[in-house]
Amino acid sequence: MHVSFYGATREVTGSFHTVTTDHDNILLDCGLFQGRRRETEIKNRALPVDPRILTNMVLSHAHIDHSGRIPVLCKSGFNGHIYCTRATAAACEYLLKDSAKIQEGDASYLNYKTAKAFLGKLKTGGGDSKVTPAEAEEIRSMLKSGDYDLRDEVINKLLHKENLKTVEPLYTIEEAEESLDYFRGIPFKETITIGQNLTCTFYVAGHILGSAMSVLKYTGPGGSKTVLYSGDLGRFNKPIINDPTLEFLEEHRDIDLMIMESTYGNRLHEPVVNMKPLLKQVILETYDRGGSIIIPAFAYGRTQELIYFLHELYLEGDVPLMPVWVDSPLATNITHVFGEHPETYDEETHQVFLRNGLNPFKFAHLKFVQSVEESMALNRDTTPHIVLAGSGMCEGGRVLHHLRHKIHDPRNTVLLVGYMGQNTFGRQLQDKGEAYAARGRQGVPPSVRFYNKDYPLNAHVIILGGFSAHGDRDEMTRVVKESNLNIKKIALVHGEEEQTFAFQDHLKSNGFDVVVPLHGQSIVV
Repeated sequence: MHVSFYGATREVTGSFHTVTTDHDNILLDCGLFQGRRRETEIKNRALPVDPRILTNMVLSHAHIDHSGRIPVLCKSGFNGHIYCTRATAAACEYLLKDSAKIQEGDASYLNYKTAKAFLGKLKTGGGDSKVTPAEAEEIRSMLKSGDYDLRDEVINKLLHKENLKTVEPLYTIEEAEESLDYFRGIPFKETITIGQNLTCTFYVAGHILGSAMSVLKYTGPGGSKTVLYSGDLGRFNKPIINDPTLEFLEEHRDIDLMIMESTYGNRLHEPVVNMKPLLKQVILETYDRGGSIIIPAFAYGRTQELIYFLHELYLEGDVPLMPVWVDSPLATNITHVFGEHPETYDEETHQVFLRNGLNPFKFAHLKFVQSVEESMALNRDTTPHIVLAGSGMCEGGRVLHHLRHKIHDPRNTVLLVGYMGQNTFGRQLQDKGEAYAARGRQGVPPSVRFYNKDYPLNAHVIILGGFSAHGDRDEMTRVVKESNLNIKKIALVHGEEEQTFAFQDHLKSNGFDVVVPLHGQSIVV
């Protein structure tokens, strides 16, 4: 039995690992790489193993950096099942189709830009084409329907006719929908067979709704071997979902290899109990300035957690009752998924909300944006409000339009409540915002560029790291030290090198045998 590592190796996206026995090849996660467009495009299109050799797949949770290449896998010859928890399967129904919509939209926009540039050259007498400048102008007028809708049929016809490069989406909405047929939702702690003499059991990981640690146990003629894949580990004492499991069934306690995340391997978060007061402070300070709060938030997990805390603050009456807008169709759907799985809620959520007949994700001042037109009107709204919009790392989506209208105004606040990966626009906002604050917000404000325009970063940038869905160094260490597991070896994945190697040193100082695999490396179990 051996484990191979092909994604999220010394980085935090693109999770993809395989477990191989004498009879089967099992895939652990099939995540999308995120970051610089050109680099990730190549990585995402080329799967590191032939999907036809895979027996089945085990999915830790629904976040796109763990699930986002599943449609690519399924359309490339994969013929097994995708095992995950029921909540994860329900969330993927929305997340994968949303990812496909983004893929299609990006491809459409890039093709439009190519067509527009080509026609622009013809208009000035440049280029090598039989299309006359008059014809070029006529075609140009047909590229759009109205101000925003691109006419893909016209654009693609022109590109093919002129032998211009056409960008294809990684996968389509139809292909994402087809991949959902492969999913099998399994309850926590129910052992299922995923290969010959090979079983899988899910335990609560505490990261997001439905996230799981996966125990794979192989029992052969020479004895048994057990691999534990942590997926992404959550925090302790957070609201809504249960804490990461520390008590494992007796038959799963001896772990030959633990594949463990290390996102925050060298950081300590603010205590969870401090998050609500800190959020309250941000609301009060921004309201006193007459401003609004823009929160880039992942649709799955972070948005619902923020709704939970805001609901509590509004019930307690300690903050002004500003309208709270969720401007994300995906977040709206995922919030419904949360509402459909109360069996996953922790005791605190039952005590504060359910036993009082309250829905944690519904209150009077919470509003869900229903249309593009409503979102555009909200962009221009200058009255104090709170808006939660995607994407979480500010790499696209409606949050960029809110930032475009609000980022120049010092009355407003950009509240960053999650991890911002390297080379993302969110990381740029974080770094420049922190540097400007360190200078006492004196002098010329930093400039940020998006949508082909430079904007002054006058808005206050506040980072509340305690909202992270990832456990910090000590919380991850707690899982391996305070659980009833006997772990022989740990392989660290899903972390940038600075975090991962620091976590390796920390775990070694606590007596664990720890390695940090390279891309493509295999470990014999």
